[in-house]
Amino acid sequence: MEDKTIATQPVKKPFRGRVEKEFPNRINDMIRDVNEVRLVGDNVEQGIYSFKEAIRIADELNLDLVEISPNAVPPVCRIIDYQKFLYQKKRKEKEQKQNSKKIEVKEIRFGPQTDEHDYNFKLKHAQEFLKDGNKVKAYVFFRGRSIVFKEQGELLLSRFATDLEEVARPEALPKLDGKRMILMLAPKKA
Repeated sequence: MEDKTIATQPVKKPFRGRVEKEFPNRINDMIRDVNEVRLVGDNVEQGIYSFKEAIRIADELNLDLVEISPNAVPPVCRIIDYQKFLYQKKRKEKEQKQNSKKIEVKEIRFGPQTDEHDYNFKLKHAQEFLKDGNKVKAYVFFRGRSIVFKEQGELLLSRFATDLEEVARPEALPKLDGKRMILMLAPKKA
């Protein structure tokens, strides 16, 4: 009797604890259920081609067929090196992120009996913050029994808002929140 053992290939185990990285776009043979595609690209004559023809053109150029717009009829594909495509996409996102300005909230703190010099100093800083495009959160902090002077705090914040009328608009009236009376100011759009 002969020993008949069947040679089998080892079974690949799934990644332990790791998720396989998915492609953000379908490429080459991953594009399924499509008969026609609209081809765009630098070195290709634009138009509608059969899927097999598009794959053949991509193979001849040693490039990838990348699905750009899957929801279009027919789907839009580009013939390009996929790694180059991903690099350009990341670079474009990075540039957009750099160009977007983050609005910060700067705080300015007053006491209920702030003198004129301190008030003018803080007013000047608030104008600079607002010109830079940041919001300003001005508040009067009441310590101990100074909560009795709520009216002074409200007058101080109202005066602050009127002095900054040219560069800011108040988002709401001054309101008491615990031991603080808060006023939010947003920069006016130029």
